[in-house]
Amino acid sequence: MRGLLPVLVLDESFGILRREILQSEVINGMREVHSEELQSSLDQDNAESELLLHFLISLEEQKHKDAHKLVEEIRCLESDIEEVERRHNLRKSLVPSNLQNGSSCQKDIVSLNEKPSSSETLPPMSTISNANELRLTKNICQLESAYISMRSKIKLPETVPATHPDKDILKNRENWCMAQKDTEQHKTTDTLGAFFDGLCKYARYSKFEVRGVLRNADFNNPANVICSLSFDRDGDYFAAAGISKKIKVFEFNALLNDSVDIHYPVIEMSNRSKLSCVCWNNYIKNYLASTDYDGVVKLWDASTGQGFSQFTEHEKRAWSVDFSPVCPTKFASGSDDCSVKLWSISERNSLGTIRNVANVCCVHFSAHSSHLLAFGSADYSTYCYDLRNLRSPWCVLAGHRKAVSYVKFLDSETLVSASTDNTLKIWDLNKTSPVGPSTSACSLTLSGHTNEKNFVGLSASDGYIACGSETNEVYAYYRSLPMPVTSHKFGSIDPISGKETDDDNDGLRESSPFMTALLFVEPCSFKYPCHSGQSHPLIPSILLTI
Repeated sequence: MRGLLPVLVLDESFGILRREILQSEVINGMREVHSEELQSSLDQDNAESELLLHFLISLEEQKHKDAHKLVEEIRCLESDIEEVERRHNLRKSLVPSNLQNGSSCQKDIVSLNEKPSSSETLPPMSTISNANELRLTKNICQLESAYISMRSKIKLPETVPATHPDKDILKNRENWCMAQKDTEQHKTTDTLGAFFDGLCKYARYSKFEVRGVLRNADFNNPANVICSLSFDRDGDYFAAAGISKKIKVFEFNALLNDSVDIHYPVIEMSNRSKLSCVCWNNYIKNYLASTDYDGVVKLWDASTGQGFSQFTEHEKRAWSVDFSPVCPTKFASGSDDCSVKLWSISERNSLGTIRNVANVCCVHFSAHSSHLLAFGSADYSTYCYDLRNLRSPWCVLAGHRKAVSYVKFLDSETLVSASTDNTLKIWDLNKTSPVGPSTSACSLTLSGHTNEKNFVGLSASDGYIACGSETNEVYAYYRSLPMPVTSHKFGSIDPISGKETDDDNDGLRESSPFMTALLFVEPCSFKYPCHSGQSHPLIPSILLTI
């Protein structure tokens, strides 16, 4: 029986059909891939086009806003120019004709208020010196910023933050016992006049002039760094204290006598530890207070040269002490033990303690309130306390990026703080809040000096603010302008001749001298800065450096 074999017949039509099917699948797949790539490319092109369109539209809108802002600023400038000319012509009409041609009255500088002031006058454009014109041109951007900021307060009063609910403390003078009148002037609501006053104060001084040098061999020794200066009540004497463990009292007028080869202290008081701060009582002429590295707060009688009371409640180094100008028997101290102690001349124990979250670097009483105290802290903040409530701060001023080394009241409603972040900040206490940090209360930041690690001093008078710099310079600012009015760089003191020599270093070497304290003296507006290991007095009005 034969086997059956399969017979295979080639059907060409089947092969063709199969090939067509395969080709169509490949083509369709390629078409799908191409379609997806094309769609992706179109989507990307659309996205890029939309991005470009969005950018152009946004830029157009921004330029329209800038143009509108520029038109508004020009309108404000034109309006203010007309107002300044009107006020100027009004004042000229009040001056007798026989005095209008006098150059002396034309060169005075005066406030832009509706009523003519006895202290200042608007200078004609022709009297502007080339030096002032150059200074204005150099700082035109910062001056413009200050002017625009001032102008915005006129146009947008509704944007001003809510004021502190307890503002009465700012001018509460219970138990007022100072034998002096309140010299604080009423704050004007004329912001244009306020800006003009600031501009005039900026133009009034252009440099510091050295008027005397305190020559004392001990101060030329780098080991005898002076940390603090303080004038007595009448400005006749000043005390200098530092790491030499001594408080030296000098006669101020002797400082201006160039014929004196060596200035000897009128009296010298020795302490057991290095001194960090000294403060003269502004009512009891012969009383001083000091703080030292052991945390001791001590009272001294300058007439006898002896300490008569000391307080040892601080557990670590005490940095600062300050007498209350309103209640001169009361004083306060701040320490590394994170506390502020309140004291009385007539009590052996503290009257109260403020507990802080960080080291306390400085303390300062308001001269316009019996109950308001401010202090600077290592946690980058400034604290204001109502002394009738020590459990929580009246406000917290936050905005510095490093420790707050100094605080000073400029007036009853304004405070200036210094920090090792290279800045000073002006604070409006009316815009503070009793709850949380008052970041919006900062009205202006002043910069130009260098201060990154040391206590370099801070003082203020009549709106002017002076601070030291780690570049061996002293800087002067005015409260309404962000840039320095002027500065002065010191040289080194020759240890043999006692004369100042040029010093080209940048003040950043470890051995470089730097400012450590400065002070305005009232009512003469004399100002003194103090050097690390050196001594120079300046007068702008007058500056002392030690």
